[in-house]
Amino acid sequence: MAASWRRAGGPLAAIFMLSVVLTILQASGLAFWQGLFVNLGIFLILVLSLNLSNGFTGVFSLGHIGFMALGAYASAVLTLPLREKHDYLPNLPGWLAGLHFDFYLGPFPSGFLAATLIAAVFVSLIALLVGLVLMRLSGHFVAVATLGFLVIVRVVLFNADNFTRGSRTFSNVTPYTNLWWVWAWALLVLYIVWRIKRSSFGRAMLAQREDRWAAQSIGIAVMPPRLLAFVISAFFTAVAGSLYAHFITSFSPTVFYFDLTFRVITMLVVGGMGSVSGSVIGVVLVVGLAELLRRIEDATLLYGISQIILATIFIFIIIFRREGLLGQREIALDRWFERR
Repeated sequence: MAASWRRAGGPLAAIFMLSVVLTILQASGLAFWQGLFVNLGIFLILVLSLNLSNGFTGVFSLGHIGFMALGAYASAVLTLPLREKHDYLPNLPGWLAGLHFDFYLGPFPSGFLAATLIAAVFVSLIALLVGLVLMRLSGHFVAVATLGFLVIVRVVLFNADNFTRGSRTFSNVTPYTNLWWVWAWALLVLYIVWRIKRSSFGRAMLAQREDRWAAQSIGIAVMPPRLLAFVISAFFTAVAGSLYAHFITSFSPTVFYFDLTFRVITMLVVGGMGSVSGSVIGVVLVVGLAELLRRIEDATLLYGISQIILATIFIFIIIFRREGLLGQREIALDRWFERR
């Protein structure tokens, strides 16, 4: 009993310290730092989700931001108040025009939670259909195929004018997202991805990633763990999309494309594909560096220098430390309070 409490002590201490930081941020009213921590949490969800698919199974997906876009639009449409929905999206089908998830349970925006979950389930079903086809592929083929999925999503969003307003900005989204929403989801995703890595499914994912044929020869099925990872990662990517939509409150399909894809992949590669701790480190480093470079851009008027530097770091990591900073290693929080 004492040993189990000691193992839980490290993670609980980390959660406590995070809660203190969030409480101070919330009380401070410092909008910049609050926004930075919200972005950190959303990117953490995205990178952990992508790590589950790309890092654990080795099936390199370039199309996950498409899931994020679908989650963002689905949640935004569902949470529009009825009156605004009729004015803003007058050509919605009747069954969707009458749905609205802008209700509260006391002070708690339960409608937002319901809309996020519905959007995530909807995206997961799409991922299941896509995954049944694409998860049979390997190597460069699956990367190109998932890139094709991202392009298809973009084209659909641009042309589904009745649902998305097409190329026009989708605005008037209710700003539900705050520090607590984002970090509650981020910790949940962190815990689930961690548990998956230590489960039999996680071991099967890593085994078939290292050597597909050897894994099959000892009876490990390739398709189920790949598909499971792909669908779960799509679910959480859609959650990140919903949180992002209700944070920035106005967006268009151009937001969800190569630039965002590249940034998330850079975080994943820098931290280490297959490492949950590496995902956290990659997000913190890249978000922090991007913010620092943005300030340098503003001071020197050398706009675009931040993207060049991030791309250069990405290239150096690929060349000199392909496994990323942590590789597959983990920071063992559960050993913080172990007896020496």
